[in-house]
Amino acid sequence: MEFAEFVAARGSALYRYGYVLTGNAEDAADLAQEALMRLGDSWARVRRRDDPEGYVRTTMARLHISAWRRLRRERLVAEVPEKPYTEAGFDGDAGLWDELKGLPPKQRAVLVLRYYEGLPDQEIAELLGISRGTVRSQAARALDKLRVRVSDLETGRVR
Repeated sequence: MEFAEFVAARGSALYRYGYVLTGNAEDAADLAQEALMRLGDSWARVRRRDDPEGYVRTTMARLHISAWRRLRRERLVAEVPEKPYTEAGFDGDAGLWDELKGLPPKQRAVLVLRYYEGLPDQEIAELLGISRGTVRSQAARALDKLRVRVSDLETGRVR
Protein backbone atom coordinates (compact mmCIF):
# COMPACT_ATOMS: atom_id res chain seq x y z
CA MET A 1 0.00 0.00 0.00
CA GLU A 2 1.27 3.45 -0.91
CA PHE A 3 1.02 6.53 1.28
CA ALA A 4 -1.84 8.14 -0.69
CA GLU A 5 -3.83 4.90 -0.53
CA PHE A 6 -3.27 4.67 3.22
CA VAL A 7 -4.47 8.26 3.73
CA ALA A 8 -7.54 7.66 1.57
CA ALA A 9 -8.38 4.42 3.36
CA ARG A 10 -7.69 5.43 6.98
CA GLY A 11 -7.93 9.25 7.00
CA SER A 12 -11.52 9.38 8.27
CA ALA A 13 -10.85 6.90 11.07
CA LEU A 14 -7.78 8.87 12.13
CA TYR A 15 -9.81 12.09 12.13
CA ARG A 16 -12.41 10.41 14.40
CA TYR A 17 -9.62 9.25 16.71
CA GLY A 18 -8.33 12.83 16.82
CA TYR A 19 -11.81 14.06 17.67
CA VAL A 20 -12.03 11.62 20.56
CA LEU A 21 -8.67 12.83 21.86
CA THR A 22 -9.24 16.57 21.46
CA GLY A 23 -12.96 17.01 21.84
CA ASN A 24 -13.39 19.35 18.87
CA ALA A 25 -13.33 19.13 15.08
CA GLU A 26 -10.71 21.78 14.33
CA ASP A 27 -8.09 20.39 16.69
CA ALA A 28 -8.85 16.86 15.48
CA ALA A 29 -8.23 17.87 11.87
CA ASP A 30 -4.98 19.63 12.81
CA LEU A 31 -3.84 16.63 14.84
CA ALA A 32 -4.58 14.14 12.07
CA GLN A 33 -2.94 16.35 9.46
CA GLU A 34 0.24 16.86 11.49
CA ALA A 35 0.52 13.13 12.25
CA LEU A 36 -0.02 12.22 8.59
CA MET A 37 2.62 14.74 7.52
CA ARG A 38 5.07 13.07 9.89
CA LEU A 39 4.07 9.67 8.54
CA GLY A 40 4.68 10.91 5.00
CA ASP A 41 8.22 11.92 5.97
CA SER A 42 8.85 8.44 7.44
CA TRP A 43 6.70 6.37 5.08
CA ALA A 44 9.44 4.06 3.73
CA ARG A 45 10.66 3.14 7.21
CA VAL A 46 7.18 2.78 8.76
CA ARG A 47 5.80 0.77 5.84
CA ARG A 48 8.58 -1.80 6.26
CA ARG A 49 7.46 -2.33 9.86
CA ASP A 50 3.92 -2.98 8.57
CA ASP A 51 2.06 -0.82 11.11
CA PRO A 52 1.52 2.68 9.71
CA GLU A 53 -1.77 3.16 11.56
CA GLY A 54 -0.18 2.36 14.91
CA TYR A 55 2.56 4.86 14.12
CA VAL A 56 0.03 7.59 13.29
CA ARG A 57 -2.14 6.92 16.35
CA THR A 58 0.89 6.99 18.63
CA THR A 59 2.06 10.20 16.98
CA MET A 60 -1.39 11.74 17.42
CA ALA A 61 -1.54 10.82 21.10
CA ARG A 62 1.93 12.25 21.70
CA LEU A 63 1.19 15.45 19.78
CA HIS A 64 -2.03 15.93 21.75
CA ILE A 65 -0.26 15.39 25.05
CA SER A 66 2.49 17.83 24.09
CA ALA A 67 -0.12 20.44 23.18
CA TRP A 68 -2.02 20.22 26.45
CA ARG A 69 1.20 20.24 28.42
CA ARG A 70 2.07 23.55 26.76
CA LEU A 71 -1.44 24.95 27.25
CA ARG A 72 -1.98 23.67 30.77
CA ARG A 73 -2.70 27.16 32.06
CA GLU A 74 -6.21 28.51 32.10
CA ARG A 75 -7.34 30.47 29.08
CA LEU A 76 -9.46 33.53 29.74
CA VAL A 77 -12.48 33.89 27.50
CA ALA A 78 -15.16 36.53 27.15
CA GLU A 79 -18.01 34.10 27.80
CA VAL A 80 -18.19 31.07 30.03
CA PRO A 81 -18.30 27.99 27.74
CA GLU A 82 -20.41 25.85 30.08
CA LYS A 83 -24.04 25.57 29.07
CA PRO A 84 -26.83 23.93 31.03
CA TYR A 85 -27.72 20.44 29.93
CA THR A 86 -31.00 20.77 28.07
CA GLU A 87 -31.66 17.25 26.83
CA ALA A 88 -33.81 14.99 28.94
CA GLY A 89 -31.44 12.37 30.31
CA PHE A 90 -28.20 10.99 29.00
CA ASP A 91 -27.93 10.61 25.22
CA GLY A 92 -26.02 7.32 24.80
CA ASP A 93 -22.71 7.45 22.92
CA ALA A 94 -23.20 11.03 21.74
CA GLY A 95 -23.79 12.11 25.32
CA LEU A 96 -20.75 10.19 26.47
CA TRP A 97 -18.50 11.98 23.97
CA ASP A 98 -19.98 15.30 25.11
CA GLU A 99 -19.23 14.43 28.72
CA LEU A 100 -15.66 13.38 27.84
CA LYS A 101 -15.09 16.90 26.51
CA GLY A 102 -15.64 18.22 30.03
CA LEU A 103 -12.78 16.21 31.51
CA PRO A 104 -9.27 17.59 31.91
CA PRO A 105 -7.06 16.67 28.92
CA LYS A 106 -4.91 14.11 30.76
CA GLN A 107 -7.94 12.29 32.15
CA ARG A 108 -9.64 12.32 28.75
CA ALA A 109 -6.49 10.97 27.08
CA VAL A 110 -6.18 8.15 29.64
CA LEU A 111 -9.81 7.10 29.15
CA VAL A 112 -9.58 7.23 25.36
CA LEU A 113 -6.37 5.22 25.28
CA ARG A 114 -7.64 2.69 27.82
CA TYR A 115 -11.23 2.14 26.70
CA TYR A 116 -11.38 3.32 23.08
CA GLU A 117 -7.96 2.06 22.02
CA GLY A 118 -7.85 -0.83 24.50
CA LEU A 119 -4.25 -0.16 25.54
CA PRO A 120 -2.84 -1.61 28.77
CA ASP A 121 -1.81 0.76 31.57
CA GLN A 122 1.92 0.27 30.93
CA GLU A 123 1.60 1.30 27.28
CA ILE A 124 -0.55 4.29 28.20
CA ALA A 125 2.04 5.33 30.78
CA GLU A 126 4.80 5.15 28.18
CA LEU A 127 2.78 7.12 25.62
CA LEU A 128 1.87 9.86 28.08
CA GLY A 129 5.20 9.94 29.88
CA ILE A 130 3.66 9.20 33.28
CA SER A 131 3.75 6.28 35.72
CA ARG A 132 1.32 3.34 35.67
CA GLY A 133 0.01 4.50 39.04
CA THR A 134 -0.79 7.91 37.57
CA VAL A 135 -2.62 6.23 34.69
CA ARG A 136 -4.77 4.31 37.17
CA SER A 137 -5.44 7.34 39.38
CA GLN A 138 -6.30 9.56 36.40
CA ALA A 139 -8.66 6.90 35.05
CA ALA A 140 -10.33 6.51 38.46
CA ARG A 141 -10.78 10.27 38.85
CA ALA A 142 -12.15 10.61 35.33
CA LEU A 143 -14.62 7.76 35.82
CA ASP A 144 -15.74 9.25 39.14
CA LYS A 145 -16.40 12.59 37.43
CA LEU A 146 -18.34 10.88 34.65
CA ARG A 147 -20.41 8.87 37.15
CA VAL A 148 -21.33 12.02 39.08
CA ARG A 149 -22.17 13.90 35.90
CA VAL A 150 -24.31 11.07 34.50
CA SER A 151 -26.06 10.69 37.85
CA ASP A 152 -26.77 14.43 37.93
CA LEU A 153 -28.16 14.29 34.41
CA GLU A 154 -30.42 11.39 35.25
CA THR A 155 -31.76 13.13 38.37
CA GLY A 156 -32.00 16.53 36.68
CA ARG A 157 -29.47 18.26 38.95
CA VAL A 158 -27.11 20.84 37.48
CA ARG A 159 -23.75 21.51 39.08
